[in-house]
Amino acid sequence: MNRTSAPKRLVAVVVTFNRLEKLKETLHRLLESPVEELSSVVVVDNASTDGTGDWLSSLTDDRLDLILSDTNTGGAGGFEMGMRHAMEAHQPDWLVVMDDDGRPEPGALAIFHGLPDGKWDAVAAAVYFPSGEICEMNRPSRNPFWHWKEFLRTLAGGGRSGFHIPPSAYDGEGFQIDVTSFVGFFVSAEMVRRIGYPDPALFIYGDDGIYTLGLSKSGGRIGFEPSVRFEHDLTSFSDQAAQSQGKVVQRGRLSPLWKVYYYHRNLLIMYRLAAGVLFWPALLVVLPKWIAKSRHYGEEKSTFLRLLKHSIIDGIGKRRHATFAEIRKIAKPDS
Repeated sequence: MNRTSAPKRLVAVVVTFNRLEKLKETLHRLLESPVEELSSVVVVDNASTDGTGDWLSSLTDDRLDLILSDTNTGGAGGFEMGMRHAMEAHQPDWLVVMDDDGRPEPGALAIFHGLPDGKWDAVAAAVYFPSGEICEMNRPSRNPFWHWKEFLRTLAGGGRSGFHIPPSAYDGEGFQIDVTSFVGFFVSAEMVRRIGYPDPALFIYGDDGIYTLGLSKSGGRIGFEPSVRFEHDLTSFSDQAAQSQGKVVQRGRLSPLWKVYYYHRNLLIMYRLAAGVLFWPALLVVLPKWIAKSRHYGEEKSTFLRLLKHSIIDGIGKRRHATFAEIRKIAKPDS
């Protein structure tokens, strides 16, 4: 039986890179919350070059705790750095993590504090665009390899909708999920102490999925709570917005090309964690589709295939030691 909600010491972790205007709005929104709802905000500036560091250094709010990284460690490195520091410096009961363009809607943190104690080990917020539409890239999911209903629906051609929660879930009650994003992700300090931190070697893509899937596999309970609402400040799924986030852009392309390596390598790591012994037959479905993407890259087709080859070798071998400089060299061997 769930206990009555008690005050929780909540610390936010925000990772930013070259999106100063988005960051300003996110910090404004966070610091609107009273200290009873949000005790501290750890901001990791991933070596921004747009004046973010100078602006952050000018702030005087006592709740802000700034980490100015000398190098860009990617989203994975930023969240690992920020979460580790928050745990060591602020003794939280819970952390809530987000990118610089993700922020709680007014009242969201109060609703989180009202959830019954002991109900979940982690909580995924319902994430929307500022326009009010569901943000597709932050739609949580259930691992189809653990749930027959989702497995059969995906196998029958449901694709992404086969295992991601349906839009109707956003109007319902909270329920357990397996995987979610790092926009509006609340995790208990107890769970962080049990499973550790995101893997900084992942750099970008999939670090949140791999972390939350690992949390679920360890026995942790992640609850999707639609009453806890966040917004993700992407105007639309336009090519420009997608490219600014490093997502798939027009005709299925990733830009710049070095992102091809991280995207596919990290997906293989996540698929292996999700599928277990079914990973190998799943490869027979996945790899031909990935190779077929080369038709979208025109004159850069050979570079795409070279990066894809390295991502497949390292993903299957669970190798995460390649440096960013090495991957950029593969993408531009003459640079």
